[in-house]
Amino acid sequence: MIAAGPQAPAAKPAASLREDTRRIMALAWPVLVGQLAVLGFATVDTVLVGRHSATDLAAFAVGSAAYITVFIGLMGVVLAIGPIVGQLYGAKRLDEAGHQLHQSVWLALGLSVIGCLLLLFPAPFLLLARAAPEVDAKIRGYLLALAFALPASLLFTVYRGFNTAVSRPKAVMVLQLGGLALKVPLSMALVFGMPSVGIPALGVTGCGISTLIAMWAQALAAYAVLRKDRFYDRFALRGHGLDAPRRESLLALLRLGVPMGLTILIEVTGFAFMAIFIARLGATPVAGHQIAVNLVSLMFMMPLALSNATSTLVAQSIGAANLHDARRLGVNGLLLTLALAACTGAVVYGLRGAIVGLYTHDAAVATVALTLLSWVGLFHLFDALQTFAQFVLRAWKITVVSLVVFVLSMWGLGLGGGYLLAFDVWGMTPPAWRGPTGFWIAATAGLLSAGVVLTSVLLWMQDRRAGARIQSTALT
Repeated sequence: MIAAGPQAPAAKPAASLREDTRRIMALAWPVLVGQLAVLGFATVDTVLVGRHSATDLAAFAVGSAAYITVFIGLMGVVLAIGPIVGQLYGAKRLDEAGHQLHQSVWLALGLSVIGCLLLLFPAPFLLLARAAPEVDAKIRGYLLALAFALPASLLFTVYRGFNTAVSRPKAVMVLQLGGLALKVPLSMALVFGMPSVGIPALGVTGCGISTLIAMWAQALAAYAVLRKDRFYDRFALRGHGLDAPRRESLLALLRLGVPMGLTILIEVTGFAFMAIFIARLGATPVAGHQIAVNLVSLMFMMPLALSNATSTLVAQSIGAANLHDARRLGVNGLLLTLALAACTGAVVYGLRGAIVGLYTHDAAVATVALTLLSWVGLFHLFDALQTFAQFVLRAWKITVVSLVVFVLSMWGLGLGGGYLLAFDVWGMTPPAWRGPTGFWIAATAGLLSAGVVLTSVLLWMQDRRAGARIQSTALT
């Protein structure tokens, strides 16, 4: 239990907004750059396989949807390290924070076994996609390589979550940029081949192999940093191996992480199964959808970084028993995130034609992508809203409510409603809303509902907890 402390005096609203913006941006920009590097993996692969063949692009869309479904769900569990270490760091309990890093490594290794099996035997994903035999074979080759990349990805997630929680995101960013610098030439060589040195053109499978190499290089570099950098001495990480697994610590991570992982899994599977269902319509619709998803994912990096940074500062303030600071950061971070999301959405909507031209020269694929991107402004704004609320609720160690909301909004309204519209199940869907467009309309509505509910819960909860602490302090 963290002892109650005096609350900081309230600052003028404009001054506090400027100061909070400065604090948030100081943490957000390295997270943004690092996450853009991560997304650069998928962006490079999308562009390369799109230029290699439509069949490889279709296989990449389905294969990446399957991998993301597995990895993101497991990653969400591992990221429970963030709010736990953030609060411990704010409370100056540094040895305990270091202990949580060790326990998270054990958790990542255990989850890797489950994830690898799912990727090595991808029959459920292939059954849903109903892909043509030539696409099916390419998907299997791609996922085989990614199965061996998964343990490195989850171990690096531990490193990322810990460093973000202790306000050290630049240490993560540098390694993520290094991983991208290694990934780009590897993907180019393996996708198109280099006959002069005996490397055949592997298409989408080459993307998986390059990711495997880059992720293990990142994970090994992260281990070297933890061993050599004197900054980590304060957390008692050096001088011995991993702490033995401890039941109570692992259960604490799982209690927080499982709802987080399931929530992220529901969100991601909503979009992953969109790709799988759209694949039933043919290679052209799913290729256009993949371009739209990749672009929206690039846009998402800004609200993700702002949400991550705000969540870190809120968790540290909670650990320091300054709930007034935590509440103010939550409100000001929300205003900043929504303002930037609205501007980004408007700019990308206006330039969508030129942007799609960078992805493909196929007129049919471009037409599908442009139709889907007509929803980009609203989609991005509502996505930013729900992401921010979800991240800051995690800082308060509130995760179950997000899980319940996402089941209803993303699987129910988003995926279920999208299926009804896209395939005109009831015979009432307007022609313009059928096909991939139907899924995007429903997904936008699902994000809106999730954002409104979670933001309402966040604002109510912050006021309630901060008000109760202020009243308790006044009475003592």
